[in-house]
Amino acid sequence: NLRIEGVEGTIYEGAIRSGPRLITTSSGGTHLCDGTNNNANPTPQGTSITALDSASRLCGFGYDGTYDSEFHDFFITSIGNTTQTSTISWGLLKNFQFTPVGGCQEEPAPTDEILWAYDAPNAPLILDVQPRIVGVRRGHTVVLTITDGPTGRPVSGALFAGVLQMQMERSFSLLARLEHSGTRPREPMLSEALLWLSL
Repeated sequence: NLRIEGVEGTIYEGAIRSGPRLITTSSGGTHLCDGTNNNANPTPQGTSITALDSASRLCGFGYDGTYDSEFHDFFITSIGNTTQTSTISWGLLKNFQFTPVGGCQEEPAPTDEILWAYDAPNAPLILDVQPRIVGVRRGHTVVLTITDGPTGRPVSGALFAGVLQMQMERSFSLLARLEHSGTRPREPMLSEALLWLSL
């Protein structure tokens, strides 16, 4: 699953098919991105940057990045309309943890959760919700549990858009009555927290 969070909200969220390929950016040029960059992995496959590239082609948003010839990797500087500044940059996480290598060296498994997030290093929380997928009829109640993804600690005070009624329990679960029928609750919201919801 791939999620991209820009300064104004979610740019992309969902499953994505990707494979090794040449990546071209206006700032970095054209270079192979296949997981073997900088001898990080023995065999080529899709990477976090090729997943970004696939989402870009699918949804029509642009991205840019410089290329470092020492590490043989791109450093993403812009996705959609969100461009890094001198003090705020893009971050890359896999399964809620910052990756130790660059996007062309990280080979995510099919079950991994990949997150490109603007200003991720400065986010006090990266929210997760369970269950990720839920079906509920209008007027019925569903229990959602909010945690900080990197630590797994429960988080109180989160709100959901599109929820008519909500009650916080001591277990940090939310009893939510959905306003509309469907299978996708909206993202949890907490001031200054980075949203993370894979649906």
